[in-house]
Amino acid sequence: MKPIGNDKEDELIRRMQHGDHVAMREAYDLYAGYLTAVCSRYIVDPEDVRDILQDSFIKIFSGIGAYEKRENASLKSWMAKIVVNEALKFIKRNDRFSFIENSDDVPDAPDADIEVDGVPFAELLEMIKKLPANYRAVFNLFVFERKSHKEIATLLNIKENTSASHFHRAKAALAKNIKQHLASAI
Repeated sequence: MKPIGNDKEDELIRRMQHGDHVAMREAYDLYAGYLTAVCSRYIVDPEDVRDILQDSFIKIFSGIGAYEKRENASLKSWMAKIVVNEALKFIKRNDRFSFIENSDDVPDAPDADIEVDGVPFAELLEMIKKLPANYRAVFNLFVFERKSHKEIATLLNIKENTSASHFHRAKAALAKNIKQHLASAI
């Protein structure tokens, strides 16, 4: 997806705010692929992703009138935030995960950086998709959305230390999967 310039984005926003359906279609065509990728980091089932995107675009187009561009934000980032929030609502509504204070399914690991050299990004994303839903949600919020554990705890209605624990467990699981991938590539 080719990013659009500030002037073109401002014009697109203005047109959408005035109810221009052609502009809404342009925004959809421009951002749907990116927003699908964002949603897919949280939701595995493609049909659920489509449903969430539909709900998100309804919310985006119905809320565009109140949209105000902020200094370091873009329409794209505003739309992505809506998609993330809708994905998290979907997960909560469907009880797709529960947060466990102490879980033995993935051992804790030291806070070391995960080596990804030699692992294509698309494959890394597939590894993230295979994480348990609770770990995947915390990992995505922390890494991709750059939320603090305090913010994640508020968003997911969990304790801050549960967020941190799930993040470290997600990293440990990813490190294990990356190590296995690299070993099998030899």
